[in-house]
Amino acid sequence: MNNQPNQPQQLRLNKFLAERLGLSRREADEAIAAGKVLVDDKPAVLGARIDKTSKVCYNKKIVPFDTEFLYIAMNKPVGYVCSRRAQGNAPTLYDLLPKDYQKLKTVGRLDKDSSGLILLTNDGDFAFQMTHPKFHKEKIYEVELNKPLEPLHQQMISDFGVMLDDGPSKFTVIHENDKYTVILSEGRNRQIRRTFAALGYAVKTLHRTQFGKYQLTDLQSGKYVIIKP
Repeated sequence: MNNQPNQPQQLRLNKFLAERLGLSRREADEAIAAGKVLVDDKPAVLGARIDKTSKVCYNKKIVPFDTEFLYIAMNKPVGYVCSRRAQGNAPTLYDLLPKDYQKLKTVGRLDKDSSGLILLTNDGDFAFQMTHPKFHKEKIYEVELNKPLEPLHQQMISDFGVMLDDGPSKFTVIHENDKYTVILSEGRNRQIRRTFAALGYAVKTLHRTQFGKYQLTDLQSGKYVIIKP
């Protein structure tokens, strides 16, 4: 029999790299195919499996087998970018985190002019499941426009969609107390702003309050909390 009780548990190499490095599995496979990954000092092959006795290196750096995953939720303030490097005079949200948390990667992004819930983690599988379109994770935003949204335009966005350069954009728009709640499951770059702009509106404020099962609740701007996956 092949199932020996003392045999180390094996793990697919691409899954291991995704979890440890915050990559998607496709990106992990691309890294393997490009020769960036070594297993026991030999070039890795696609479909390989490893265990805790394996020595895995990525770009000449050892990737530890045992890693403690961390998940945090932050209320990103307006004016901060989601990259590790500042852009011009705009600071990065990593400036708001302690040094130990600055290696975490954002799960999706919010643009500089938007605020609200942003998730960060070192678990690539979690990031993949939260962001890939096939998992349909709903995101909810509070939006303020420069002028009232015409009912016809509201119906157009919610029922038919608006054609953008990268394809049709469709999401639910709910009107409440001079503000609009937007519910969507896509994650295209500046999608909400571009959709309203295509109909002649400017977004004054964009604030994300929910991402999947995670909600912002009463978390203060610029603060973060540790969450469970």
